[in-house]
Amino acid sequence: QVQLVESGGGLVQPGGSLRLSCAASRNIFRIYVMGWYRQAPGNERELVATIHSGGTTNYADSVKGRFTISRDNAKNTVYLQMNSLKPEDTAIYYCNLDLLGSNVYWGQGTQVTVSS
Repeated sequence: QVQLVESGGGLVQPGGSLRLSCAASRNIFRIYVMGWYRQAPGNERELVATIHSGGTTNYADSVKGRFTISRDNAKNTVYLQMNSLKPEDTAIYYCNLDLLGSNVYWGQGTQVTVSS
């Protein structure tokens, strides 16, 4: 079992930045994909960005060039640096760990609100 704990959400003005963190409760000694999804009111949950254990990253078109996903293996933590934030980025952001053919884990979610 793996617990994912997110932090870093909050209220920011348009054009501002936030960094989200997702810490896994233990080392992941296997191939995995870890990433961020978001869900705005009335919308389905959508992929934001992922990073493979091999280092490959993937981004939704709506965030390319503005968001960067990275990881710190020593801390079992994945980060999402969000720059040039827009009101349409407002959502609950969820951390996800997919053990590829095994279990999938979700964090509890962190609210990001972009508003003036």
